Amino acid sequence: MNIPETFFSVSEELRLFGLSCLFGAVFGVIYDIFRTARLLLPHNGLLVAAEDIVFLMIYAVFLTSFATAAARGELRFYYIIGNVSGFVLYIFTLGSIVIRTMEKVFTALKTVFRVVTSPFRRFFAPLCKKAWFKFVGTSKNIVHIFKKAKMLLLKPAVLLYNKKVNKIRKKVDKGGKTKEKDQ
Repeated sequence: MNIPETFFSVSEELRLFGLSCLFGAVFGVIYDIFRTARLLLPHNGLLVAAEDIVFLMIYAVFLTSFATAAARGELRFYYIIGNVSGFVLYIFTLGSIVIRTMEKVFTALKTVFRVVTSPFRRFFAPLCKKAWFKFVGTSKNIVHIFKKAKMLLLKPAVLLYNKKVNKIRKKVDKGGKTKEKDQ
């Protein structure tokens, strides 16, 4: 009877740990793609959280695939330690260099874009200002009309009572029914 091995040798465990460190660095590169997107397009907190959730989902799929393909379906804690070690090592060494370089590249591209588009902006700025006044001013008037109409609709109903009648009819309860005289 041929019984498959049920444990890893030390050399196999070291190989798996090295692979997990290497793949952690690969995930550092993937995370740099997300960080570069954040540099390029400003994000709010909700979008950053969504990106981080997507990143963690990609990592979960990878970790499951890694354990299945390379480690006979066994998930060991040192795979995660190796991934985190490789990720942190990459982020604090090459990742910081990559992000600083990308910041400089994007700053240079923004400067070039501003220089190239400055004649167009000088020409179109007065036109845009006139169009803004025409359209935004008109829309502000329309919005003001709707707000005024909305305020009329939202006024609470006010019941008016004739105070003289209330003084004369003291024996009326809140429901409008008259009370019987005390005997």
